Amino acid sequence: MSAMKLRFAPSPTGRLHVGNARVALLNWLWARKEGGTFLLRLDDTDAERSSEAFAAGIEEDLTWLGLAWDEKARQSDRLERYAAAAERLKAAGRLYPCYETAGELELKRKLQLKSGRPPLYDREALALSAAQKAAYESEGRVPHWRFRLEHVPVEWHDAVRGPQHFEGDRLSDPVLLRADGRPLYTLSSVVDDAELAVSHVLRGEDHVANTAVQLQLFEALGAAPPVFAHLPLLTDAQGQGLSKRLGSLALRSLWEDGLEAMALNSYLARLGTPDPIEPHQNLDELVAGFDVTRFGRATPKYDPQELEQLNARILHAMPYEAVSPWLEARGLAEVDEALWLAVRGNLTRRGEIGWWREVARGSVEPLVEEPGYLAEAARLLPPEPWDGTTWKAWTDALKPATGRKGKALFLPLRLALTGRPHGPEMSELLPLIGRARALARLEAGAGESRHPGRSGAAETAPPPHPGPLPPKGAERE
Repeated sequence: MSAMKLRFAPSPTGRLHVGNARVALLNWLWARKEGGTFLLRLDDTDAERSSEAFAAGIEEDLTWLGLAWDEKARQSDRLERYAAAAERLKAAGRLYPCYETAGELELKRKLQLKSGRPPLYDREALALSAAQKAAYESEGRVPHWRFRLEHVPVEWHDAVRGPQHFEGDRLSDPVLLRADGRPLYTLSSVVDDAELAVSHVLRGEDHVANTAVQLQLFEALGAAPPVFAHLPLLTDAQGQGLSKRLGSLALRSLWEDGLEAMALNSYLARLGTPDPIEPHQNLDELVAGFDVTRFGRATPKYDPQELEQLNARILHAMPYEAVSPWLEARGLAEVDEALWLAVRGNLTRRGEIGWWREVARGSVEPLVEEPGYLAEAARLLPPEPWDGTTWKAWTDALKPATGRKGKALFLPLRLALTGRPHGPEMSELLPLIGRARALARLEAGAGESRHPGRSGAAETAPPPHPGPLPPKGAERE
């Protein structure tokens, strides 16, 4: 592998949502396109909110998407590295103690905003004498530690946004260490990116100002910064931001609902570019077309309906060999290649194949409009062997015998044979049903009258089989 390394750095404080998935996917695609390394880094220094269950869930979600990681790290395993970096910054005079309480800081912030000033830390702690510090500590106050920024221009070329410029004196000195000694994100992320040799950081544009701060921190630690690229954040159809707490957008909710992983991958890989969003059957196709410079500055909107349509298109083109292991694992081995190819064009979720398995291989209670017509259809049912021409031969014989044509000719047959008013081409489905099943359904329908729309088990498909579950295994950025 080359020296190029990208990372996905979720905090295990919740399950991933589609916005997180986009960041993970694009980092993975960029790494694969350049023959580089993809690092999964769990930013789990928030002990109160992080959990092993969420960490396992993140890995589960990434596995479902097919985003295998080459390396893995946990920030909770690297606390001594952050402590060492903090000591170096203290020795260099760049990390200084502050004794204000949360209430005092909030009061300062409100006063600044009231007077029309930006809410920047006023560096009052830098002017404290040793005696004043000792007095605070005698009160039981324990300091938090801030990084002293240089008041100089900060510039870099962003791989998505282009040239970026910040004035150092318009940035607030960030807190790097809490009063209990725990590192905050700004410090731990920079130390990790430097020591784990991350060469490129692709993340949301809500981190642009953080980058200006982090560039100074890289310099203070004597480390070369990575290349930064910041993407516009996804919003929903109404322009509202996405949150990992929105259950309907959680990856777990999507894969439990039977969504195809490649539908989401195909959608997110092109969302925010001028390129058309097309269905892809595997990640290799997305890697070949990935170009980070294609992503623009406009805010991309996540459209569930567009994703649903893409999901159906992927199923409609999915080869049998791609789905056969899933079918076998779920007891659907009776769905052979002929049946899959016949019905896939009518699926929106692969779990719906369970219904069509019953239509072709099991039993379906017919829906009946005109039992007399079905009796005549049973009488004229052709002998086997059947093939793709049988349906036309049968209906051609029924036309002069019954005087029917169009919908009046075809729909009652479909309802009786499949229990549904719509579905695959009957010319393909009829040979799969077979003469014995078809005759039994027609004869059953000829003996009773049940109309579509009335209650009955035959009028509702059985619950679809669950979607593809990933093997057991929240992006801060």
